[in-house]
Amino acid sequence: MRTLFRALRITAIAALILMLALFAMLMGARAVLRPAPGDWSTTVHAGPIKLEVGVAALIQWGTTPWIAQQLHGRTLPTRMGDVHVTWDATRHELALHCKPCVVRSSSWGTEPVRLADARMTVQRNATELKGTLSSGAVNALWHGTLRPKGLNLHITLPETPVRDAYALFAAAIPELAYAQIDGTVAVQATLELPAKKLTVQPRLQAMTVSGLGTETWGLAQSTCGRGLPASHLGADSLLARAVIAAEDQRFYEHSGYDLAEMTQALHSNQAEDATLRGASTLSQQVAKLLVTGGERSPVRKLRELLYAVEMEQTLGKARILRLYLDHAPWGATVCGAQAAAHTYFGKRADQLTAAQAVWLAAMLHNPALEAQRWKARGSINLERAKWVAAGLRPLHRAKRARLLNELTAMGPVNSGISGSTTLSKQ
Repeated sequence: MRTLFRALRITAIAALILMLALFAMLMGARAVLRPAPGDWSTTVHAGPIKLEVGVAALIQWGTTPWIAQQLHGRTLPTRMGDVHVTWDATRHELALHCKPCVVRSSSWGTEPVRLADARMTVQRNATELKGTLSSGAVNALWHGTLRPKGLNLHITLPETPVRDAYALFAAAIPELAYAQIDGTVAVQATLELPAKKLTVQPRLQAMTVSGLGTETWGLAQSTCGRGLPASHLGADSLLARAVIAAEDQRFYEHSGYDLAEMTQALHSNQAEDATLRGASTLSQQVAKLLVTGGERSPVRKLRELLYAVEMEQTLGKARILRLYLDHAPWGATVCGAQAAAHTYFGKRADQLTAAQAVWLAAMLHNPALEAQRWKARGSINLERAKWVAAGLRPLHRAKRARLLNELTAMGPVNSGISGSTTLSKQ
């Protein structure tokens, strides 16, 4: 019995010593990782204990050889998915691998980006970090300087075949089964943490697409015009010019996509932490209207890009513009330029005045909202209409001034959108 008590006492003492050692380690880690006021910080859970730690100190701590060795082979749950950690002692390199991997951001819509696998490597020399980012056949380099208040990452994707970049999303893009894609993509980007501010400078070279069948779209007939004939508006018509001013001012300059507008939209959406701008060209919008639908997601944008690039080659600007005018939504059940002109102004699309054309074009950024506004108040967003008028080309200064006055004078019109009811403002 005495031997049993002695064994229990030794076990209890050993357990107490172990608990004290763990507590000491925890307190030591807390002291090392404790952030100063204003430092980049996060909360770490250690069992029932919550620790406020500095992220810079945590990264330094996690990339030291002894700690990294303890992490080797472990799987950590994260918001992107389970991340498997490995440590290469020879290269002093930490590798993080998730499979599958999910990335979310409100700046590009409600749907996340899903990758079959993604891998990140990290090497640290004092406060200098560098490594690689890879997924599939796409490989990028990154580097940055770690500071207590944050980390600025500089990311470089060298020229990479566009088809390799698209292959990352093969499960979600059915067109990849038959589309032929050529060209290269390169990206320079910076990511500011913890602000999560991403600045991107993409470059597409010689991108071509074939095999999607867009050459047949020139014969597509709109089924949403309430039985009215197609508008057959020319590119020089008032409504066509107003639509270009409202939706795609570089329509005649791009090859189906506008990288500058995409970049500006990304930055604007990040600043507002919401998807406020889509940056779709008229060519991409035609693809949305005829094929991809309106889901807000990066994958939909990638699908639209394929169709837009091909139709620029197979249809040309004039037929793309005509397709858009014949299929564009103008709120409620109104679809197509002819139906819009008939519904809102009681006339054919080719009879619209400049002010009426601008008024209709200004609705296109949010047709449902503007139709509701028109029905309730008999007017739409006047500032938006003036912005469209300012971009209308060609138009002499005197005519533009008269146009702006006409828009202001239009004021509320007789509302009552329903069925084939017309809102007459001749």
